Order: sequence, then structure tokens, then C-alpha cells
Amino acid sequence: MLDVSRLRVLRAVVATGSIRASAESLGYTSSAVSQQLSQLQRETGLHLLERVGRGVEPTAAGRVLAAEAESLFEALSRLEGIAADLRDGRVGSLSIGYFGSAGAAWLPSVVGALHTDFPELRVDMRMTEFDTGTSAVPDVDIFVEDAASRRSADVEVHRLADDPYVAVVPVGHPLADHAEIALGELAAERWIDADLSHGVCRQVLLTACAEAGFTPEFAVETHDYPTAISFATTGIGLTVLPELGLGDLPSGVTAVRLVSPTPVRHICVAVKKSVAGHPAALRILELLRAEVSRSQTVT
Repeated sequence: MLDVSRLRVLRAVVATGSIRASAESLGYTSSAVSQQLSQLQRETGLHLLERVGRGVEPTAAGRVLAAEAESLFEALSRLEGIAADLRDGRVGSLSIGYFGSAGAAWLPSVVGALHTDFPELRVDMRMTEFDTGTSAVPDVDIFVEDAASRRSADVEVHRLADDPYVAVVPVGHPLADHAEIALGELAAERWIDADLSHGVCRQVLLTACAEAGFTPEFAVETHDYPTAISFATTGIGLTVLPELGLGDLPSGVTAVRLVSPTPVRHICVAVKKSVAGHPAALRILELLRAEVSRSQTVT
């Protein structure tokens, strides 16, 4: 394969008709240019230049080779531009993993701002809440910390937020007007399950209930927070869920803080080390932290 840097030297010499002028334009010495040309002639087996007076003139073979090399340098220039765009996050793709309540609360604003900053970047959204572990790991993954699980050494993990649980009770319930409720006070209540039986978030709640000395009595089982909240409006029972999952509460229910103990889930984000320096990945972290700060201020 021909050496690209030597072809670049040939192109410069053909364009200027002078080894000295080519050396100055390329930042080489004249002797270095002459050596490059000699090596290129050996590589090709062609006589590429001949001396004419004080200058040089390309042979027919030298002109053809220099002319044909133009398309190569145009392609290299395009590749260099693409590499710069990829490095600066202007093109390419990035995948974001998320769970339901984080996706609903934070990601519309995050992805909207990301699209403004990186309009040509494709963002692949993946709901990883029910992932069995067979799918590819997202570049950026928002998850609830589980003491029993370990993240790969190929990612950087950042703590985003501590998300306390609250009780959602029907308006008119004896506890509805309380500023806070001790978790143990809910022991005799009928509960609406708001999570999967094997989910990390449900386990956080059950662990706190065990600490308070009881196991919840679930009258209705649902698998998402909006449905559980809707059931609570009927007066069937109350539901307990993370504050982030509240959304816009419908009329007929109210949310009350839980204490003694307060169940809390810890939300983190894992970023692949291979993209940790990517401008878009850094921007996602910045935007997520801003969303967390905004939601905590509103709360």
C-alpha cells in the first residue's frame, strides 16, 4: 500500500514545481521532501519527477499519480471531518436505559435538550426495568441501586438521587390530613400493590415494613404506579410508592410523607467508560442532575 504522506508530498511538489516551496508549505526540510519522493519512487517503481533548471517537473507518470491521489485526499478530509464530529458528539448514536418513573419524570426534558445541543445524534431509548440481562448494556443507564447486584467494571456509576416513598391515600381517609405518617400506622390498612413482586423497588418497601414490624396486606395487585394511584381514588385502599412516581395526582387522593422508617430507593446512573468522555454523555449527566435538583426544589 502506498504511503499517504509521501503522496501528499508528491501532490505539493507537482502543484508548486519546487521542492523548497513544497517543504515550506508542508513544514518539512528540503532534504526530507527529497527523501520522501525517492522512497515513493522506489515504492511505485516509477520515475515521478525530473529536474528542469532550478526546479523540478513531474513526469507523465507523476502527473497521473498526483491527479489520481486527489480523490484519496478528498475522502481523507471527509473522514477527518466525520471523526471530529463523532469526537464532539455531533453525529452518531447513544443509548439511554431507564425505568418507568425516571423516564416519565426526567427524560422528556433531558432528551429534548440533548436534541437541541446535538441535533444529528440518534438517541436510542431502552426501558431496562424488566430487562432479563440478555440485552446489550446501554451507554447510559438510569437504575435503582440493588445491594445484591454488581455493575460491570466497564462502567462508571454516579448517585443521582435518594427517592423517599410516600403513602397515597383517598381524600377523606383518617390519615389524609396528616403531615406525615409513621409506617407502622399502615399495618392494619388495605394496600394496593404498585410494583412487581420481584422488583427492587418493592423489596425496598417490604424491608422497611419488616423494620416497622409488619407485612402489608395487599387487597389489589397492580404493576405500575399510575394504575395503583387510580385504584386508590376508589377508596379500595391506599398505595405506597416512591415520590418520583407520583406524577400529577388525580383528585380524590393525596400524598403523605412516611417516617419511622422512611423507605428510600437510591437512584444511580451507570455510564460506559468507553463513552464517559463523549460530550453528549457528559451533557446527559449534567441534564439529569439539573432535573433532580429541579424536582427536589419543587418538592
